[in-house]
Amino acid sequence: MAGSDIPQPNRPNRPSKQNPAEASRKPPQVMHIKRKEDEKSLKEKAENTYLQTNANQDNTHNLQGQPQGNTQSKFNTGELIEQNIDDADLEGVSMADLLGPPDQSKKSSSLRKSLNPFNNQASTIQTRSVDDFDFDEDAFLAALDENEPIGNTGEKAIGAVINVDSDGVYVDIGGKAPGFMPKKECGLGVITNIKERFPKGLQVEVLVTGEQNADGMVTISCRALELRKSWEKVQQLESEGKVVQVKVNGFNRGGVTCDLEGLRGFIPRSQLEDGENHEALVGKTIGVAFLEVNPETRKLVLSEKKAAIAALFSKLEIGNLVEGQVVAIKPYGFFIDLGGISGLLHHSMITNGTFRSLREVFNQGDRVKALITELDAARGRISLNTALLEGPPGELIAEKEKVMSEASERAEKVRKVIKEQEQKKAQEKEQEKEQKPLN
Repeated sequence: MAGSDIPQPNRPNRPSKQNPAEASRKPPQVMHIKRKEDEKSLKEKAENTYLQTNANQDNTHNLQGQPQGNTQSKFNTGELIEQNIDDADLEGVSMADLLGPPDQSKKSSSLRKSLNPFNNQASTIQTRSVDDFDFDEDAFLAALDENEPIGNTGEKAIGAVINVDSDGVYVDIGGKAPGFMPKKECGLGVITNIKERFPKGLQVEVLVTGEQNADGMVTISCRALELRKSWEKVQQLESEGKVVQVKVNGFNRGGVTCDLEGLRGFIPRSQLEDGENHEALVGKTIGVAFLEVNPETRKLVLSEKKAAIAALFSKLEIGNLVEGQVVAIKPYGFFIDLGGISGLLHHSMITNGTFRSLREVFNQGDRVKALITELDAARGRISLNTALLEGPPGELIAEKEKVMSEASERAEKVRKVIKEQEQKKAQEKEQEKEQKPLN
């Protein structure tokens, strides 16, 4: 046909019914405008919803009689926008479209701040320092004292007996609950009648041995306190080198036992004067000295032989002239038996002269007279001196018999010098004590 050869004008292709995707496709300019309008409508919708929510809350507060104001809401603009966006609205929208151009980020953040009342409220919050509050230090310390637990373990406490039963004694020691003292902790030895021993109202001194329980009650003990005092007293006796009298109340294969200040003491057979027949000592009273005193391990070891030595020490004084026999010669001096105890005559205390050998002065078995210059009863040491008996230096080597025969007269003169030296030392110590507080 002739009409078919005529050229037709160019027309845009219309979407076919067979291809619905082509029918829904829109130009980019139209899509961009549509997205902006959708975003604007969503924001307006969120703002209207937020204002409507605050209005409803204000009405609710007015009905309940509460004051109006900026009531905190758990909704914000972002949440409302998120709640009102459907999946259909987001179809074909990219993240860049939602965020918008970079230059509008400041405007959107300022919009969010203006819509969210919490940002404005947070900016008006003022911080306060400790100095802004009233603080009473005395009241604070008093409150600490009131809440401080009464009676820590190992501390002494004094209180009154408030109740006694078959299990023990209850004592008011000032805490929120009384202290409980078990029957076995009521004292040393056996207590037959606990109610007679601890009548109500009796003031007792106890030692706290157990911490507070859930009711605030602590465990206390009279026995533990008496034992502590006993160990302290025994340690004092040991430091003084005292001799004490004890009664033997038992024996075993290694020795005998006794009681001292409520403590169980032990005397080894080797420390008894009659160790071969130690069973016969039960019930007898003997004098003993201290070998070992250890409260931590509860060891109390005594000695009858050491007591005999201590008794001899009690008769000696510095400056006394004693006589004994040389029983041993050592490189550092002579050991001289003074009748049950030994004294050391050091080589530096023998003479003011010079000698090559100790045997040039004394030999084993010789009788020697010497002055006591030092006594240590706790350690059992006696220091002797013969050089003080000399006139000219070396006189003891040249005329030993003359020095020994005139030892008593010479000792009197030396004793005066020793006393003067001791008095001078004592005066110097007193002056030092007086000057210490001034410094």
